[in-house]
Amino acid sequence: MLQTVPAFDRIGEENAFAVLARATELAHQGRDIINLGIGQPDFRTPEHIVEAAVKALRDGHHGYTPATGILAAREAVVRRTLAITGVEVSPDNVMILPGGKPTMYAAIVMFGAPGTEILYPDPGFPIYRSMIEFTGATPIPVPIREENGFAFSAEETLSLITPRTRLLILNSPANPTGGVAPRAEIEKLVKGLEAHPHVAVLSDEIYDVMTYDGEKATSLLVFPEIRDRLIVLNGWSKTWAMTGWRLGWSIWPDRLYDKVRKLAVNCWSCVNAPAQYAGIAAIDGPQDDVEKMMRAFDSRRKIVVEGLNGLPGFSCLTPKGAFYAFPNIRGTGWKAKALASALLEEAGVALIGGPDFGVLGEGYIRVSYANSEENILRAIERIGEFLAAKRP
Repeated sequence: MLQTVPAFDRIGEENAFAVLARATELAHQGRDIINLGIGQPDFRTPEHIVEAAVKALRDGHHGYTPATGILAAREAVVRRTLAITGVEVSPDNVMILPGGKPTMYAAIVMFGAPGTEILYPDPGFPIYRSMIEFTGATPIPVPIREENGFAFSAEETLSLITPRTRLLILNSPANPTGGVAPRAEIEKLVKGLEAHPHVAVLSDEIYDVMTYDGEKATSLLVFPEIRDRLIVLNGWSKTWAMTGWRLGWSIWPDRLYDKVRKLAVNCWSCVNAPAQYAGIAAIDGPQDDVEKMMRAFDSRRKIVVEGLNGLPGFSCLTPKGAFYAFPNIRGTGWKAKALASALLEEAGVALIGGPDFGVLGEGYIRVSYANSEENILRAIERIGEFLAAKRP
């Protein structure tokens, strides 16, 4: 009988993909399904980006690239980082990777081991906890509370650090809540980290420019005092509607860079060449499509918040970033995952129950407004009809 090592029994998953699979199955059965579950822009990748990949293929870019990514792609990330954060980084600290998750994996396996602790946001992206448990480290949730506008508390976060803590994971703008951490709170956290030089920081900034109402995300890169232990995760998937291209980047301190390079050599060799040329075009080309997409998300956001707050038993804060709302559904009397499942099976609306993002997600449901205004309005109408007809 085959027997795998125990670590593989500890791996979790991202339930949004399970919901997507079930929604797709129901659609194939002829059901009309509205998917507000998956965190994927419903826009096409801008045409000039697609053409850059096609040109790269026609120009013969068919082979391996350096494990760290082609220099031109890393230099494009340097330019983009300077434009967004005002911070100049070296291309020798930039890694091009096949999406955002490889950066999470690399950082967590670098610092996670039995006997250590890793702090992560809860509710938060489920792969954080999954990978922490895979390494044998103890996952320590950092509460992300509705009463704080779905931002972490610096004081509470710092109180969770122990001599066993090796890594702190932050995410702003955040999945699943749409929260944006205030700069003042980040400054308090960075100041407090001076007393904990043994703790590395992974800052997931994949939604960095996806903010609203004049809100600005604060990159951890602007704090030089933690640059020697800071890993910044970012990528192309969300901003340029390139989820299927599997293309991300991260910025590493000098002492960790060669470690992640070696991991790349062992795990994925390199990122496919044409995608990297597409990534350069995304950064350096016109941003009209990005701006158009953000205007659409902003309009949908307002419709979602108004609609959800009009449902019995729902209350919804206005998200400040990303393209998610995280309504409180406790007033309905339903448990979150049971409600999400019933809405998919009976009402044809795909959503993600809050507990899929952590133990503190109970009482909430994630709503992705990466869908058309028409579908969002139809989905809210269906949810309202379901709540009127069904009791938990």
